[in-house]
Amino acid sequence: MTDGVNITVLGPTGRLGQAICKAILDSEDCALVGAVVRAESPRAGQDLGELLDRARLGVVAETELEAAIADADLVVDASLPSMTVAAAQRLAALKGPALITGVTGLTADQDERLEAAAKQIPLLKAGNFSLGVAVAESLVAQAAALSARDWDIEINETHHRMKTDAPSGTALMLGRAAAKKRGVTLEEAGVWSRRGSTGPRELGTIGFSVNRGGSIVGEHAVRFIAELEELTISHKAYDRAIFAKGALEAARWMANGGKGRPIGAYSMQNVIGG
Repeated sequence: MTDGVNITVLGPTGRLGQAICKAILDSEDCALVGAVVRAESPRAGQDLGELLDRARLGVVAETELEAAIADADLVVDASLPSMTVAAAQRLAALKGPALITGVTGLTADQDERLEAAAKQIPLLKAGNFSLGVAVAESLVAQAAALSARDWDIEINETHHRMKTDAPSGTALMLGRAAAKKRGVTLEEAGVWSRRGSTGPRELGTIGFSVNRGGSIVGEHAVRFIAELEELTISHKAYDRAIFAKGALEAARWMANGGKGRPIGAYSMQNVIGG
């Protein structure tokens, strides 16, 4: 590795992927050296500069991972779950480079495959690239130390109408932080919907509610509700640029001044923790 960070992006044609690519181009210490698109993508073979409405870069969108990572220090992933897992497994077989993924909507099996890959390469998995969300996650874990007997937890999230997974990866991440602090799993404590005569709220559960509409980038609120008081930890994203900014911070952290990080699993908590 060099002092600068050479980055290959998986999924450069989506909204997040484009934002990350443009942030790399606008940075002083990062370079966009490759990108991977699906084999059937009409953008395959296109110059990345033209793809991003910028000047030509002399680097094209590849369909084969190996061709796109020849000069890369690490890979930033903004693709889809199937592509994420395939790339992680291939990078693990190649023994690098490191992978940073912000893809959500992964199945339990796909999560297990990423965990296996993290035994071969440095792998940072982010439910959300926002640095603000990472701080919110830490605060949620602290607040969840409040007694489950006295404090109920409800998580609400709102996103644009085009989002396909629910609850959001960020909402699940916040829920897992709370559940872990309380010594349970989210699978045990989560309540995903309420309808009809549900009876009294079960002690220690974590409720979720989901809204979809318009072009809302992302809003999350975790409510800790007691008999006489309430604590709410919330975050609103006004522009996807925050995710691109956070992804680059994660890349810089993973690059570690050119030394790289040891093989293993990481999260945005590591990034904000220094």
